[in-house]
Amino acid sequence: MTQQSSLHPMLNVAIKAARAAGAIINRASMDLDILKINTKAPNDFVTEVDQAAENIIIETLLGAYPDHGILAEESGREHGNKTSEFVWIIDPLDGTTNFIHGLPMYCVSIALAHRGVIQQAVVYDPTRNDLFYATKGRGAFMNDRRLRVSKRTRMSDALIGTGFPFRRGDNFKRYMKMFEEVMVECAGLRRPGAAALDLCYVAAGYYDAFFETGLQPWDVAAGSLIITEAGGLVGNFTGESDYLHQREVVAGSPKIYGQLVTILAPYTRVIKAEEEVEAGTDTGNASGPAAALAAAAAEPKKRASVRIRKSNEA
Repeated sequence: MTQQSSLHPMLNVAIKAARAAGAIINRASMDLDILKINTKAPNDFVTEVDQAAENIIIETLLGAYPDHGILAEESGREHGNKTSEFVWIIDPLDGTTNFIHGLPMYCVSIALAHRGVIQQAVVYDPTRNDLFYATKGRGAFMNDRRLRVSKRTRMSDALIGTGFPFRRGDNFKRYMKMFEEVMVECAGLRRPGAAALDLCYVAAGYYDAFFETGLQPWDVAAGSLIITEAGGLVGNFTGESDYLHQREVVAGSPKIYGQLVTILAPYTRVIKAEEEVEAGTDTGNASGPAAALAAAAAEPKKRASVRIRKSNEA
């Protein structure tokens, strides 16, 4: 009996939805010249394929569980039951820019949260037909192979994934400082361009760790469970479990995760400062948002000690 034949019923429905979306994406990838592309914001694209893939996912999930809620990248919360304790968190095509260019690094990401805790996760890579999946407490798998994070313990040996900032208003200078600090400590940095797949690569041991800022819940929800079920840790830049909504994430094997958090912790405050600027709120002094921007542009403070949470807390 294969692992997939004994899966949780809700996970099986998510896998069915992910494969249906993957079939749409694969068909469209054969003829990118006729693809209709819209721009949500500079460098942030959505195609008719994103929307068709999202529609088939939602149709499949709500067909099986009509009382569940939906949080999806393209349609937000407009589908499903907005008061349900069960919420499906969906990215129908993570890596749209890669897809538009024919670069075969993109995926479908589907997670189920119950009362805010991720219980089921699927990430499907349609170009390689690789299916990553996990149920809370039952381990993580790629196809039928059990996943475990890498055993490397030294940063100098570590291969680390990241994502570059690309939206207008992102703090590129701050990211470059962060990038440089990590780069000189590790064996190499990679940026394929699909965060959900990057997180699965940590779970599979291809990377030893991953970090990125500016991510949304649908980018990290499924991958975060797959990592913790593979024995890894996930958190924000200070090692705490508020990563789904804080727009920053660090993930990795326990030893490398701890060392990476130590490097990145001084940069966590820049996210908060940028959000204060966006919201137009005061930071406690006369300058308000201007001061927040100044703080964001300043050099990071001396590294503080950080608390590393265990995987069952993440």
